[in-house]
Amino acid sequence: MSKEPIAETLENVDFEVFKKEVLEDFKLASISRETSLLGRREVLSGKAKFGIFGDGKELAQIALAKQFRNGDFRSGYYRDQTIMMAIGQLNVQQYFAGLYAHTDLDQEPQSAGRQMGGHYSTRNLDENGEWLNLMEQKNSSADISPTAGQMPRLLGLAMASKVYKENKALSELEEFKKFTNGGNEVAFGTIGDASTSEGPFWETINAAGVLQVPMVMSIWDDGYGISVPRKYQTTKDSISEALAGMQRTKDKPGYEIFVTKGWDYAHLCKTYEDAVKVAREEHVPVLIHVKEVNQPQGHSTSGSHERYKDEERMQWEIDFDCVTKFREWIINFNADGLSIATEEELDAIQKEAKKSVREQKSAAWKAFTDSLKEDLADAVSLIKAVASESENGIFITKMVADLEKSMDPIRKDIMGTARKVLRMVRNENISSKANLSDWIKQQINVNHDRYSSYLYSETSDSALNVEPVPPNYADDEMVDGRLILRDNYDKILENYPQALVYGEDAGKIGGVNQTLEGMQDKHGENRVSDTGIRECTIIGQGIGMAMRGLRPIAEIQYLDYLL
Repeated sequence: MSKEPIAETLENVDFEVFKKEVLEDFKLASISRETSLLGRREVLSGKAKFGIFGDGKELAQIALAKQFRNGDFRSGYYRDQTIMMAIGQLNVQQYFAGLYAHTDLDQEPQSAGRQMGGHYSTRNLDENGEWLNLMEQKNSSADISPTAGQMPRLLGLAMASKVYKENKALSELEEFKKFTNGGNEVAFGTIGDASTSEGPFWETINAAGVLQVPMVMSIWDDGYGISVPRKYQTTKDSISEALAGMQRTKDKPGYEIFVTKGWDYAHLCKTYEDAVKVAREEHVPVLIHVKEVNQPQGHSTSGSHERYKDEERMQWEIDFDCVTKFREWIINFNADGLSIATEEELDAIQKEAKKSVREQKSAAWKAFTDSLKEDLADAVSLIKAVASESENGIFITKMVADLEKSMDPIRKDIMGTARKVLRMVRNENISSKANLSDWIKQQINVNHDRYSSYLYSETSDSALNVEPVPPNYADDEMVDGRLILRDNYDKILENYPQALVYGEDAGKIGGVNQTLEGMQDKHGENRVSDTGIRECTIIGQGIGMAMRGLRPIAEIQYLDYLL
């Protein structure tokens, strides 16, 4: 048989794989965009309280997600919905459940409605508080609202890979294979360009450059910090230019810095492929400045960008919309006569995306309101029974009628009315009062689980379950307190291979108060180390490493340094 037809067949198969991937990416970009558009409407219609969305960042986040492997970690911010969708850790229904603040963990696995919508995370512990196998999933730390607050822990997530890579004896222990594959995991950080003005950003960037950890830092640059233009935010009007001095050279370590554009699909994919390869294989930090990111709906539901952008900029937002540009690229693609899709085919994908998002949004709203409707029906029934017996029946009847007429009442409305009625009849001796009182008590218990449980660990490993060990003195000899601390550190480091101590002056000189005297010489620099003067990231470094199974001890010399 001739080899030519085989070669042609293989080429066609390869192209079909490529075509399928591109169209899947277009589908996801369309779904994520429609989620943002519909999410804004839900907030403006009163169904949700606030919305901040990832529209305009879809292509860059899809390119990033292509390089995200099991065991990797994300520490990002509230516009990363497309990343979470692309790595399989978020669907549209869950997204809207978060927007509505649904307290059912099955419906809203990010935080069970306790965080602002758009705050993402993955479950790293099972229902018993035991570690899941983090190497069998793509991981995300829980987002927080303070801008750049995600940065310090990002350092620790990346540092854990370095610790595992340099401590083969630890990473090869069976119990730690759920945390690492020899330290080959990458920590992905994301941040909006304006938030790079925050102190934690600079402290983390500097520390990661010093430590040389596998961190991939993406900066989404749409030119504004809410309404304030970039030129008032960043030196040289460019974060990559401001950080150019950190570019590594042949002789000096530093960052590998990449620059790309948020609407250029092909360049984004190539950039992230190259950047993550460098970070993963060479164990160095990488910075990707994604410029020309568009903002289809402005900053958030709290304002309109027409107030601060001129007509030319508003037109640019339309012309360089990343989904629009992606669509153009697909339609114009021609490789030796091979094409990806027609306009009609892309129209069909976008039409189906709209339909799918609407259906999943409706399912999320139904799931959210069903339990509210049950509570409302119970409360109305009990209150009407009170009204039928009470001397204040006329007033109570009006109150319950107002509750029934209210549009989409929440638990605050339902419980508020029930309590008002109970207070109104507090001096009346009627049987229905006891029933209403019992129901309110029951709801308080149920709502405690919804809103106030797990504020700290409730597992058997909780610090509150540790039995105190009273001191047992062998004799009356008096010694320096630092010696007791030093010997305690020594025993911890001997008994727990995952333990490590670090901080300002903690390594070579053994701490300014000598509580670690001789520990670096005995246990090595990997386990007892010095840091720069950077209290914020010393603590963040510990948080990130602890999230990956290590037991870091962060030493801060004096309390005053934290105040």
